[in-house]
Amino acid sequence: MPVTCDFCGRVAPGDDVPLTWSTSVERGRTRRYCEDCSRANLRSMEGKLDSDYW
Repeated sequence: MPVTCDFCGRVAPGDDVPLTWSTSVERGRTRRYCEDCSRANLRSMEGKLDSDYW
């Protein structure tokens, strides 16, 4: 199953999560973000904000 960014929908090459992607758990659900979305929203991620507030 391909891995997609839960913010922008970008599809990762291959079936594994790239090391440059971020993973978080929000409300019991695992979410993954590509490097571009992770970089753009780093402060919100560090502040533990749900992605709904980005």
